[in-house]
Amino acid sequence: MYIMRSIMKRHAFYPVAAAILIQLTLGIAYIWSVFQTGIAESIFDGDNAAAGLTFSLLLATLSLGSVFGGKLAVRFNTRIVVFTGGIILSLGFFLASFVQPGSGWVLWLTYGCMGGVGMGFTYSTTIACVQKWFPHKKGFISGIIVSALGFGGVIFTPVVEKMITDFGGEGVGEPRALVVLAAIFLVVCSVGSVFLKNPPDKGTVLLSDSNKTSVSETHNQTGEPSPCLESKNYAPSEMLRTPQFYLVLFTLMFACMGGLMMIGFAKPIAFAKGLTQTATIGVIAISVTNSLGRLLWGIISDKLGRINTVLVLLTGTAILSLFVNLVTGYWVFGLIALIGFFYGGILGTFPSLIADLFGPKNMAANYGFILLGFGAGAIISSQIAGYYKNIAAADINLMYPAFIIASIFATAGIVLMIILKKKY
Repeated sequence: MYIMRSIMKRHAFYPVAAAILIQLTLGIAYIWSVFQTGIAESIFDGDNAAAGLTFSLLLATLSLGSVFGGKLAVRFNTRIVVFTGGIILSLGFFLASFVQPGSGWVLWLTYGCMGGVGMGFTYSTTIACVQKWFPHKKGFISGIIVSALGFGGVIFTPVVEKMITDFGGEGVGEPRALVVLAAIFLVVCSVGSVFLKNPPDKGTVLLSDSNKTSVSETHNQTGEPSPCLESKNYAPSEMLRTPQFYLVLFTLMFACMGGLMMIGFAKPIAFAKGLTQTATIGVIAISVTNSLGRLLWGIISDKLGRINTVLVLLTGTAILSLFVNLVTGYWVFGLIALIGFFYGGILGTFPSLIADLFGPKNMAANYGFILLGFGAGAIISSQIAGYYKNIAAADINLMYPAFIIASIFATAGIVLMIILKKKY
């Protein structure tokens, strides 16, 4: 309650509100499953892996956009970077609406690469900006901001489905829907950027408790060793020379695969399970729980500790991924929801972990480098899932090996986090 009163009473209200609205619209990226089948058939001649690569490229280049956007935000200011990112993102979606069959590479370049760079400019810079207002509640405030991105999927899934239907149906209506989404990006990012600003004293305006322990202390309140290297702000070049960076980088790459596979193929999986009339519920389910996971696990990480929280999330992902071919009927929506809940927790916890490890000043750029692992995981997971989805055209159970691989990767992430906790 204290932090909510602080948001309302202090000048933080405007950047927090702007960041939430911007992240809400960025959630459109997470409803790719709505486009997957129609675009695979109309642009890629039924090749699910090639179509899924569009979504993966957006997530991969998001990391590059976050790196450059984060550096520019430090050099100039967050407003300029977010405004520029909105233009790039909007232009990418607008140009994607003109892609013709047989020219799938243009969709990869526009929706994928331009969309990802533009999203990266806006994504980590807004998180970093708001974190500076709440240095002792990074998990809570990061959870609020990134949960808005997940909730954007809830709002826009039925909206985009309706637009596609009204514009001619699956395989026909996607281009005009992309034009509408491009306009939404342009308006929200342009207006929202005006209200984004850093706190006047550069990072310590809103404190939840005057005697809160510093993140640089040896142990946090849970008894978990603090992951913070020193009480300093690491520049990206310094961060890249630490073993902690590589442990976290590869953990994020391994952790995200199960969730990304399900996000990209939630609707086709539900469809193949015989839930033709209600397949869209899968997209909505994973969007809702993705959003809730980002918020709730961010809050939990403030109490449980970042590393302990990530270990729980990785364990849940590893176990749940093994049940994809076992569930039938409407139980599949429950599984999709749970995988989304743990996936959202990963993305709700990692921004705070990076701020704890390397300091808040260069968080946008530093998190951008960490997101390179996320981008690599996105590309790898889409190709694995797309490959097995092509094989599973007649029997969705044949896609099961993809989720076994995701479970193995999540287990590898557990090992890396244990190393981080024990040795550093």
